[in-house]
Amino acid sequence: MGAFIPQEIIRQKRDGQTVSDADIERFVAGITSGEVADAQISAFAMAVFFNGMSAEEGAALTLAMRDSGDVMNWQSLGFDAGAPIVDKHSTGGVGDKVSLMLAPIVAACGGLVPMISGRGLGHTGGTLDKFEAIEGYDPYPSIDRFAEIVRTIGCSIIGQTGELAPADKRFYGVRDVTATVESIPLITASILSKKLSAGLGSLVMDVKFGTGAFMPNYAASKELAENIVRVACAAGTPTRALLTDMNQVLGRTAGNAVEVVEAIEFLVNPATADARLMEVTLALAAHMLVIAGIEYSVEIATEKARQSLASGKAAELFEQMVTAQGGTPNILSNYQATLKVAAKAYAIKPKQAGIVTGMDTRSIGMAVVAMKGGRIDPKASIDHSVGFTDICQIGDKVDADAPLAIVRCHSDEQAREAIKAVQSAVVVADIKEAPLPVISEVIEG
Repeated sequence: MGAFIPQEIIRQKRDGQTVSDADIERFVAGITSGEVADAQISAFAMAVFFNGMSAEEGAALTLAMRDSGDVMNWQSLGFDAGAPIVDKHSTGGVGDKVSLMLAPIVAACGGLVPMISGRGLGHTGGTLDKFEAIEGYDPYPSIDRFAEIVRTIGCSIIGQTGELAPADKRFYGVRDVTATVESIPLITASILSKKLSAGLGSLVMDVKFGTGAFMPNYAASKELAENIVRVACAAGTPTRALLTDMNQVLGRTAGNAVEVVEAIEFLVNPATADARLMEVTLALAAHMLVIAGIEYSVEIATEKARQSLASGKAAELFEQMVTAQGGTPNILSNYQATLKVAAKAYAIKPKQAGIVTGMDTRSIGMAVVAMKGGRIDPKASIDHSVGFTDICQIGDKVDADAPLAIVRCHSDEQAREAIKAVQSAVVVADIKEAPLPVISEVIEG
């Protein structure tokens, strides 16, 4: 192998050529070590932006970034070869608390779910932020403790450490300031390099589209889903993706503590759960069980997941996981007393009575951020107690007695701004329109 010359790799991609696995590995190693300059990272990213990558190139980039840091080896931690280690990743949305219920549901059905989650980004909420609304919850246990929780309970949800895919952290920082964030091959490698560092046997993606999604355009979301499945399978991890609707808030809450409350009530009393939230959760659980080899059909797996809720087993495992990670003991019976939800509650009345026909879901997410329930500065702390409950959905009738939502906040000023935001975000008319199906498509590898 000759001398490493970063600009030659950039030239190859600029000219639409295929870059070899070895050259991609050397380039990523240079990102990690500092041998590759920011200007060279930027040039390579722009070349990929315009010329794309094959599935094989994407797999090489993903694996190189994965291997730039720690990678979980479950067999070295005492797990059997072929253990059903499976995870789910969502591209993010407003009110998306699915992971809180999904991990214990799959664990109750025999899966092993080592979920490495993130914080909120922009208008979207983060699973880690929701769990930190639970007093004492430790999102950063040692690797040995993480493995022990997965072994004994079946699931553990933790945060990303600094040793996880460090090449991606630097690469993303450059992309963020060079107008190359939207590159589908680079988004794919960024997502998968972090997810696959958990040593997964299989993965299910929840790729969202609509007004509250990272990629609101359906065609672009589908392209991303297809590319993730192709690249992950090429990298040796069986993967499938569900395209799910984010043209309205998922469930009836948006915030942190309020979403934990909805998740617990979903687990404890599934008969009263929001129908769209239930459909997405059960579908993701079923596909995780099938792709992990636990069940052979989605129909049987769906019923098994439903039974884990009805029996209370999933709720029990959620409580065990929270306790194992230092969170409030017996949270299922005392969550209303221990989860801190802002004391002031204001009903948000519609400007006119009628039927909800549309929603600017992103604006509702940003209204949570404006109350400090999300971050403007990535290093800032957040207020876990604020948010919205009883959020209307498309097709609901709203009037003075049936509000658009209830805002939970600390002051009249916060309430005024939140009320204006929600009233502007929700479209009310005299006609009733059927909402989009919550799951539009399943993409298999």
